[in-house]
Amino acid sequence: MYTKTYTLRIISAREFRGKQKDYLDLAEKEPVIIHRGKNKKSVLLTPIDENTETDIFFANPQILNATNEGIEDVNSGRVTSLRDLKNIWADIL
Repeated sequence: MYTKTYTLRIISAREFRGKQKDYLDLAEKEPVIIHRGKNKKSVLLTPIDENTETDIFFANPQILNATNEGIEDVNSGRVTSLRDLKNIWADIL
């Protein structure tokens, strides 16, 4: 199970825009939540890396399995090629 204790930083979207670089750098060390205001969902800034001990995506076995299955599909040629980008549904369906 993935557990870690963090200091949680919650900021406004306006504050984030003004200090974007600072908060992106901070998000590499601790979670940063951007509160977007009334009737809008807040978002969480979190880094993505391949360290399965610290990354919420790579630590999730379901995501890892789906990613590995996708890589196997591509390597085995189980892909759909698009011949006409203006009519992609003809190749997909």
